[in-house]
Amino acid sequence: MKISGGMCEDGVVVGNTYDKYASRNPIARWLMNGFSKSLSALVQKATPRDIHEIGCGEGYWTLGWRRQGIDARGSDFSEKVIALAQDNARSSGLLPNIFTQRSIYDIQADEDEADLIVCCEVLEHLEDPRSGLMALQRVTSNHIVLSVPREPIWCAMNMARGKYWASLGNTPGHIQHWSSDGFIGLVEEYFEILEVRKPLPWTMLLCKKL
Repeated sequence: MKISGGMCEDGVVVGNTYDKYASRNPIARWLMNGFSKSLSALVQKATPRDIHEIGCGEGYWTLGWRRQGIDARGSDFSEKVIALAQDNARSSGLLPNIFTQRSIYDIQADEDEADLIVCCEVLEHLEDPRSGLMALQRVTSNHIVLSVPREPIWCAMNMARGKYWASLGNTPGHIQHWSSDGFIGLVEEYFEILEVRKPLPWTMLLCKKL
């Protein structure tokens, strides 16, 4: 699977800085296994007719749901990372048009609505996360799954592994920082929260349209 490797577009880091899904590091594998189990469980609870992954990056999850027989598609603001996602679709024997370039701020109900919206590891990158949440309201017809890094645990874990010391452990591109309680408090202004999961070091929510 092609990964962006930390490439930038318009001064913004896009996609994944490394292939965390195929990491051989046992700690990284354990963390990603926790994330994967939580996300898969929440998607299963939602029993979606279709999924739109907003902020899909290189398409890892969208392609996985497609392989499970779910009608899934993805979008991302980055032209470069969508090109990678389309290449990954072709390599999987799928049509590349399941991936489209679109900013979260520009999504609209007539084109982007889905029974389940998945928006993981996106809101921490936004200068205006409230506008992002309002945009997600427009396209959520039933359920939505949201996740963000759980602070200050995220930054502390980065520093513990010797990463990003100059920025006190902050991952490049992360401009918003929430504790679990802070994120829950923000999201419940826009959605009904049905379930909270905390796979280390994330906060993940299954929500329903108000």
